[in-house]
Amino acid sequence: MVKRYGMVIDLERCTGCQTCTVACKVEHGIEVGSGISVQTVGGPHRDTPGGTYPNLSMYYLPTPCMHCDKPPCQDACPAGAISKRPDGIVLIDEEKCDGCQMCISACPYEALFFDSDKNVVRKCNMCSDRLDEGFEPFCVLCCGVDAMFYGDIADPASDVSKLIANRNAYTLKSEQGAGPAIYYCAPQPPRRL
Repeated sequence: MVKRYGMVIDLERCTGCQTCTVACKVEHGIEVGSGISVQTVGGPHRDTPGGTYPNLSMYYLPTPCMHCDKPPCQDACPAGAISKRPDGIVLIDEEKCDGCQMCISACPYEALFFDSDKNVVRKCNMCSDRLDEGFEPFCVLCCGVDAMFYGDIADPASDVSKLIANRNAYTLKSEQGAGPAIYYCAPQPPRRL
């Protein structure tokens, strides 16, 4: 059976601490937010809660590359620098990337970033080098609140597949038809006292 690596991010647990973004910077030597970014979601403006007092809501949304089944970025790349491995991980070959940024425009998740110092596009590679050595992605390892889970989403017996099923996990912008491999568990509504 072919593996299909994916991730589940539990938005109820995520505190927006940015440890995942720092872990990505440390592991790959890139600018913070170039591999995974964390957005604040809630109100009409960024970093503001939604709702009305006393029923306010705000949560954090870590957004790495979605490692899509049908990656729009790959289709848009005229240089052929973007490829998808058999296990589903989408990679950019920086030697082939000409910095045209067509992939950035094509990504519905805003998960690719232009590195002006190197004139290449960067994104999360799900720590493919670590996976190849049998380790989990560094962001998952470093998450202090255990909000990130990684595994084989093609195996119904895997922990991530069970989490997806049991928590009714969802993908972002599923209407785009890209087939993301990053799933989210919605935060639970607050209890009234």
